[in-house]
Amino acid sequence: MSDKLPRDIDLATAAEQSSEEDEAQEGNVLNSQIHSADPAEHNAMHIVDESAEPDLDGLLDALENAADPEADAVVDDALDIDSAQEADAAYEATHDESEEDAAEVEIDPYEDFKLELRMKPGKWYVVHSYAGFEKRVKSNIESRRISMNMEESIYEVQVPMEDVVEIKNGQRKLVNRVRIPSYVLVRMDLNEDSWSVVRHTPGVTGFVGNAHNPTPLRFDEAFNMLKSTVQVAEAPAKPGTQKTGGQAARVIPAEVDFEIGETITIKEGSFAGLPGTINEIKPESGKLTVLVSLFERETPVELSFDQVTKL
Repeated sequence: MSDKLPRDIDLATAAEQSSEEDEAQEGNVLNSQIHSADPAEHNAMHIVDESAEPDLDGLLDALENAADPEADAVVDDALDIDSAQEADAAYEATHDESEEDAAEVEIDPYEDFKLELRMKPGKWYVVHSYAGFEKRVKSNIESRRISMNMEESIYEVQVPMEDVVEIKNGQRKLVNRVRIPSYVLVRMDLNEDSWSVVRHTPGVTGFVGNAHNPTPLRFDEAFNMLKSTVQVAEAPAKPGTQKTGGQAARVIPAEVDFEIGETITIKEGSFAGLPGTINEIKPESGKLTVLVSLFERETPVELSFDQVTKL
């Protein structure tokens, strides 16, 4: 009995100590949970504070630290390419515009002549003459203005001429002829004396317009009638073209002694001796398109002027 009592006391003491240890462990766990909750709560409050007032410097530092050098290099290359392409496009656009402007701003080869024509005293009048007597009438008016002391009223007399290529029977011939047959141009101050001197010149049949109060030519009319009397300088070459030097090449019109629909005879070539009908005339190249009847069908044949003859 006495031995059993101390053993029970020891067991009770051990149980009490075990209970105290369990309570101590539970207290430690609870404290650790409380301490772990405090930092989380503090961090949450810190995040809320940062969302309310963002730290820009911190964000920029974070972005710089997070930057990818390879990605940045790719982006920089792309930007450089875009900039180069934009620069090339801008240069091409500017270059094209400058070329267009240079093409548009062409120098008029008749500019000097127009200026001279505007500055001359008097006005241009047109008089009738007998056909084929234009040059003689010009000479007669010039003689009368001197003999009758009219140099201060009658200034100039012109018979506009032109070069024409005449093609007859396949032969080309350059002919200088009167541009406006039966007309003579006179530059003068119109008054009774000047009118009388011109009107009563041998070969003159009258003034164009009102017989006693003729109407002068407008500037553009006078220019168009007189521009064939001057030699124009060569116009500056456009960018990319080559200058030929000398005076500007004149296009000489051609007069052809053929008519569309006219029947001719081919005198040379594979179809020599056959008749044909002129279907097209090309004065610039000296060619004809002739319809030749072969096997009951009309076949177009291109021939030069000297390969055919009139019937």
